[in-house]
Amino acid sequence: MSATEVQADDGSTRIAADVSPEPELSKDKIFHLLQTPRRRHVLRYLKDNDGIVEMRNLAEQVAAWENETTVQALTSDERQRVYIPLYQSHLPKLDEEGIIEYNQSRGTVERTELADQLDRYLTVETQTEDDEESIQQPSWESYYLGVSVLSTILLAGTVLGAPILTALPGVAIGGSIVAMFSLVTLAQAMSERARGR
Repeated sequence: MSATEVQADDGSTRIAADVSPEPELSKDKIFHLLQTPRRRHVLRYLKDNDGIVEMRNLAEQVAAWENETTVQALTSDERQRVYIPLYQSHLPKLDEEGIIEYNQSRGTVERTELADQLDRYLTVETQTEDDEESIQQPSWESYYLGVSVLSTILLAGTVLGAPILTALPGVAIGGSIVAMFSLVTLAQAMSERARGR
């Protein structure tokens, strides 16, 4: 904020503060700042915690998010792997760009108004992750329910004498039902193994 002299109507001179709006960040700058998940976690934490925060608390929460655990369950190594890069690189970078005010000697961090320009990108990311989780994979219960309904239709059609089904031997119908359940069970086991459960 700078000051300029202003001539009043009565001829007196007074000093008025120039309140200039925050500079608009370019999309390239925004995407560069948000390219690492760790910086996105920092900004998410600062958005949820108004005012000045302790760097230690920030680092612990970021480490918990990265390790998909709680702050209480973090190991010393997990804390250090996040704390050091935040201290040496990520927080100074965000401070240099005016997104945060980082007092390294006091170990405090505060979000600036310029960070507001990044909020919509953080919101989109969070919604996308949540939406992908719910849209990407219907629940396994729905697959099992579908196979059960199809099996019931096949069995009912056979018992009621549906022309297409009566032409098939009972072993083929029973085998197809067993095969459907086996495929769904195998797919579920492979999916859970891929997720590391």
